[in-house]
Order: sequence, then structure tokens, then C-alpha cells
Amino acid sequence: MAERLVTGRPPKGGETELAKGSLNVAHIVFMVMATVAPAGGAVAILPLALGLGVGVGTPGMYVFVMAIMLLFAVGFTRMVPHVHNAGAFFAYIVRGLGRPIGLAGAYIATTAYLALAAATGGAMGFFASGTVAKFTGVDIPWWVCTLVGLVAAFVLGYFKITLAAGVLGVALFLELIVVLVLDIAIIAKNGLGSLPISSFSPEQVFVPGVVGVGMIFAFSCYQGFEGTAIYAEEAKDPERTIPRATYIAMGCIGLFFVLTSWAFLASSGDAVAAAGASPGTFAFDLSDQFVGSAWTSVLELLIVTSCFAGVLAFHNAASRYMFALGRDGFLPRPLQTLHPRFQSPTVAGATGFAAEALVVIGFAVAGLEPLTTLVSAMTGFGAVGLMVLITATSLAVIVFFAKQKLFGWAYTVAPALAMFGFGAVTYFALSNFPAITGTDSPVINGLPLLHIVTVVVALLVALRARSTRPEAYRNMGRTLVD
Repeated sequence: MAERLVTGRPPKGGETELAKGSLNVAHIVFMVMATVAPAGGAVAILPLALGLGVGVGTPGMYVFVMAIMLLFAVGFTRMVPHVHNAGAFFAYIVRGLGRPIGLAGAYIATTAYLALAAATGGAMGFFASGTVAKFTGVDIPWWVCTLVGLVAAFVLGYFKITLAAGVLGVALFLELIVVLVLDIAIIAKNGLGSLPISSFSPEQVFVPGVVGVGMIFAFSCYQGFEGTAIYAEEAKDPERTIPRATYIAMGCIGLFFVLTSWAFLASSGDAVAAAGASPGTFAFDLSDQFVGSAWTSVLELLIVTSCFAGVLAFHNAASRYMFALGRDGFLPRPLQTLHPRFQSPTVAGATGFAAEALVVIGFAVAGLEPLTTLVSAMTGFGAVGLMVLITATSLAVIVFFAKQKLFGWAYTVAPALAMFGFGAVTYFALSNFPAITGTDSPVINGLPLLHIVTVVVALLVALRARSTRPEAYRNMGRTLVD
């Protein structure tokens, strides 16, 4: 039974409890996989991975990152019985590394998810604008389409999380089908022999100079996987549901991108060059060639819904972090407000929407192109933040179980391997950040420095709370625990 710990203002009548038992394994898997936006990843990110990253070794890079993710999942899911909290990384780091570092992780996670929501919204607006123009002849600015999508994400999150999960499930099923049909068509036409076996050789996977780019693009397909634990408070039988959902989601995501990247490489001998020359149309060109223009039209429509699904999931993740921080008293208290009927974090959702919209409007007013500026900059910023966060969480898991005198594969060995793996990925990502953003702008390439500022602010807030609000400080990240 959940034990309530006071956070400075005693909750009344369940006002700060999310809808318990409303999500099953399928709901959570849909939410997490939809965050990846498979069609969006295949059309927008995968060509960049092929053209700018490790090229032929891209499928092998996806396998490598999937292995690290699964190692991380071993210890990550073992923490579920000990921490049920809507701010999963936040609560995990608090329990393992202490409250000041945990608060820093929570602030980084919040800004990272808001940035990723804005980035995915920018991609959605770009493709939506082009699709509308193609089918209707009406030119709508990309930022208008983006803002419409952000409003829709806010409304769905406002009314009920299961409604959001249902919408994501339908979109996810359709986009998986349309991309997998393309994969099968390429392999069927060119034969199994067209699949390059060298894609999994270390020489092709760990190419000096671009290995960091390959890693960041491969990791980007997992951004948002934390949703499995974020929804622990709302899950049915979380000790069983969360681990199952985590492994299923991670495995399906990894296998999807391994197969799709391998199939894209099998399309022709110059696939890498073609992807680098025209990443925006590469997947559409393959669809025209191997399936037909009608299927391409379907793909063009589904990439919009795919990106919208990602916006919705990122928005929900950010909202739950702000909800958890507001509930613990480390963001304004109104953020803990829940809708009296739907039990959704309404104020946190509205705040997230406002932040995402301001970012989009800022880029639009500056006259910047969405894909090469908004999407690349915000994706890079969010990805680096999550990498730092996951590395810290891995260490937190090790320390937490070591304090409990629990050692072994699941408690310390697998988390340690994940920590070293993510530490390396983070290092290479920072080293290759200009290649990730696609710009020489010192402002955009300096965005990761904001994470340092965030950490400093969080440490100051935590230390001040320790002396002025000791009760809230003691209960940080632990408002609902078993």
C-alpha cells in the first residue's frame, strides 16, 4: 500500500494522486514506442544517420545502443518496487545519489523533454505544411501547423491519459505497417543477398571521426523510453507491468530500426551517398521506387501523425516531471494541480504547452528553417541532457542497491556496464555536437552549456531548501513510495 509523505502542504482528498490502475502493458508500450515516432525516425532521422553517421555500419550501431539500453533496463526495472513516482529518473537519483543531484536530474529531464517536444513539433509542422500543400494546394506556414499540433497534444493530455494512449496506439500501428511494408518490398525485390553483412563488423560500426554522430542518432530512437517508469503510478500491477513494458518497448524499437536501416542500405549500392545528398526525400524516393507513389502518399500522411504522436508523448513526459516537482515543492505548487474528473496534471500540461509554443514562435519570428535549426538544435540539446541523466541514473541504481547490500548481475554489474556505455556515448555526443546540430552557430552549439547552468541552479535550490524547508527537502522525490 502506498505511503504518503508530506511535502510541505498536505494533499487533500487525493488531489495529487494520478489515476491508479488505468494503464496496462499495451498502453505503456504504445506511449513509449510512439515517443520514438517510428515513421518520423525512418523518414527524418535514419537518412541523417546513414549520410552523416557511420553509413554502412548504422544497423550495427543500432544493435550496440540497444544492448546498452537493455543493460540499463536490468537495474532500472529492479528499482520499480522501491520507487513509484511520476518523475522516475528524479526519484531514482534522489534515492541513490542524494537530493541535490536528484533535483538537478529532474530539472534537466524537464528541459530535455520540453525541448524534444518542441523539436518533434517542428518536424511535424514542416511535414504537415508540405503534405497540405501537396494534397490541397494551400500553403500553410510550418509554425502554424506546429502550434495546432501542440494545442491538440495539450487537449488530449488534459482530458485523459488513456485517451492519449489509444490515439498513440492507432498511429503507431499504422506507421509501423507502412514502413515495414517498404522494408519488405526492398528486400523482396533485391533479395536477401543485398543486405550488407559488413553492417555489423566493428570496423564499419566504430568509424573514427563519426562514431559519435552514429551513436547520437541511434540513441535518439530511444528518447522517451523512461515513460515506462514515469507511468508507474498509473500502471496496473506496476512491479510486473513496468519491467515487461520496458523490455518489450526497447526490443521492438531496436529491432525496428535495425531492420529498417539494413533494408534501406539494401536498396542500392550508393544508398549512403543518396541519403547524405537528400535526407529529406530519401525515404519517399525509396517508397516511389519499391512500392509506388500511392504508398508514398500514405507515408507522407503518416509521418505527420507519427511526429504528432511523439509530440504528445514528450509533452506528457514533461508534464509529469513538472507535476512531480510541483508536488514536492521544487517548482511552483500550482503545478501539482490535477483535474478533478480526469486526474490529469492540467497546470503542468498548460505550462509545458506554453514553453513549447514559445520556443517554436521564437524560431519562427527569427525566420529560421525548422528542420535544420529548430529540430536539430532542440533534438541535440534534449538528447545530450537525457544521456547525462541516464548515466547518472545508472550510477544511482548501483549505489542504491549497494546500500541495501544487494550485489550481482541485476543490481550492480549490468548497471555498471550501462553506466560506462552511456558515459562513452555522452562523451562522443558532446565531441560531435556541431555535426549533430548541422550548424556552425556558436549559440546553438553552445546549448549543452545550459545543462551546466541547470545543474548549478538545482544544487543552489536544493541546498537552500535543506536549510529553510527541511521537511520538503527530506521528502524530495518521495511523495508516493511503497
